[in-house]
Amino acid sequence: MRYCESPFSYHRRKTREVVIGDPAHGGVIIGGDHPAVKQSMLTCDTMDTAECVKQALDLVAVGCQLVRITAPTVKDAANLQNIVAELHKRGCFVPIVADIHFKPEAAMEAVKWVEVVRVNPGNYADTKKFATKEYTDEQYQAELKRIEEKFTPLVLECIRLKRCLRIGTNHGSLSDRIMNRYGDTPLGMVESALEFARIGRKHDFHNFKFSMKASNPKVMIECYRLLVARLEQEGPDWNYPIHLGVTEAGEGEDGRIKSAIGIGSLLCDGLGDTIRVSLTEDSPREIEVCTDLLEQIPQLSNSELRIPNSEFPFDPFHFERRETPEIELAEGVKCGGEQLIRVVVTRATFDKVSHKIRPKDDVKPEAVYEDLNVAEIDPTRDFEVNCDTQLVTVKDGVKLPAITAFRLLVAKLKRLGRNNPILLKDTLFSDCSRRGNEADASAAGNPPPHVVGYEVLEPKIALLRASVVIGSLLADGIGDAILIRGETGGGQSLRLAYNILQAAGCRSFKTDYVACPSCGRTLFNLQTVTARIKSRTEHLKGVKIAIMGCIVNGPGEMADADFGYVGGAPGKINLYVGKQAIKFNIPEAEAVDRLVDLIKEHGKWVEPEQINVPIRM
Repeated sequence: MRYCESPFSYHRRKTREVVIGDPAHGGVIIGGDHPAVKQSMLTCDTMDTAECVKQALDLVAVGCQLVRITAPTVKDAANLQNIVAELHKRGCFVPIVADIHFKPEAAMEAVKWVEVVRVNPGNYADTKKFATKEYTDEQYQAELKRIEEKFTPLVLECIRLKRCLRIGTNHGSLSDRIMNRYGDTPLGMVESALEFARIGRKHDFHNFKFSMKASNPKVMIECYRLLVARLEQEGPDWNYPIHLGVTEAGEGEDGRIKSAIGIGSLLCDGLGDTIRVSLTEDSPREIEVCTDLLEQIPQLSNSELRIPNSEFPFDPFHFERRETPEIELAEGVKCGGEQLIRVVVTRATFDKVSHKIRPKDDVKPEAVYEDLNVAEIDPTRDFEVNCDTQLVTVKDGVKLPAITAFRLLVAKLKRLGRNNPILLKDTLFSDCSRRGNEADASAAGNPPPHVVGYEVLEPKIALLRASVVIGSLLADGIGDAILIRGETGGGQSLRLAYNILQAAGCRSFKTDYVACPSCGRTLFNLQTVTARIKSRTEHLKGVKIAIMGCIVNGPGEMADADFGYVGGAPGKINLYVGKQAIKFNIPEAEAVDRLVDLIKEHGKWVEPEQINVPIRM
């Protein structure tokens, strides 16, 4: 199976065009040769028409091309008529996506008023009870027939009204039936979506797209790759567009890094027709990140040079870290084998940050690049490596994007029968991507760079590029140490390296948060509560906390979290350990304290260090 033509060359996946609304009056066409469409979601109550209209207009003003609104009940779905009518009065014809979970009757109401209905196969026709049951083939077919009976009316209405569907599975909300047959796996997510697609195709309905969302970027990448490969297997007319997103990515740098790893990696491989960056922030900020991320892809993907051998040097459908021998990277620091993926810095960065590092700090340089015994290789040429214990990297100035260059390096090492540890770089300072100069660097407050082709980037762009490059390769299982140079600030580049490793699931040096973006289903103020929880728990290294506004994806998406804080009812919170609810209906005013108590009960709590600040005289 293949999910793209080549791991070394960019080829945009050819999909059928799906028309959403009237393209002549604000509608969009996704797929085909059309650029990826940017979308976001409203955060307010769907019954608040005025606020929905305001938020939709704010999104459109910053470039949003699809606006999603939750419709948890028939009443909410009916109010979409008023929202759409008011938007049209204001001259805004942006297509609206109704987000449906649990209630087919809400979908049947929403389809009357909006251009797209998003359904989640995991809970559209199933009630999730986390029950374990063995299905015979006959029982399984009976379940599929039941699902078809529930889903077909919506398909027929979409045909009649010329609407579009998004068949969107979530890692956190697979049905018990799928879980029992396929497990909590990418294959289960894909098969769940294909079941619904087959129902649509049975009625000659093709105006739909797929999504495969997860909060873990590596899982998300595997799911989309497997989906596209399975669609290829089904036949050439299964070339439906796909929507990309990392769900519950969180906020700030962490949310941007997770999204860049998942979405950016797939975009660089030619996949993706619409995207959403899900942040626990005001929705317009998501569009800014979408725009910035899409602008980076031409620089990060290889669209010119064709590499003849297109054999994959890694398994794209099952994550497995590349096997390498363990070597000493620096005094007291080893990499490769089962060791942690290490953080390397340049001498210039080390000189900037070394005096600020305390002995117990988790964020610290582990080796200096100029001190390493590292073989710098041009993978576009023939080369020899004399032993497997030689650390290798790609030579600066190679005229390939970094992702392509490192994949090619791995492929050629494999051909030579070598499994050397690899140092990843976020940029190769290639002449062909030269944009900055010494004057630019000085103006930005940075010392003049002394590397050919140095590119001066805004910090937000440096973060996205490094996350896409390093994160993509880590998701391929490639890399034993990493070096960040696109971010020129010493402390910022060091912190970014550790944040990428944490987001990619390679190291844990701080508390990890899975936080959903807000929407009309949310039962508390996500931004405020997330900040409150972080202020109490951000010192807990290696603890993962999920913060969910409602139950839709809660238990499943929290399966790999240690603790969960989930809206159960207005003003009431349920607390979880893993995917098991432990405490119910806690008043919101007490819930953060009770979460801390729960962490203590399970032996995961440590008191924060007291930092003595000198008193100024």
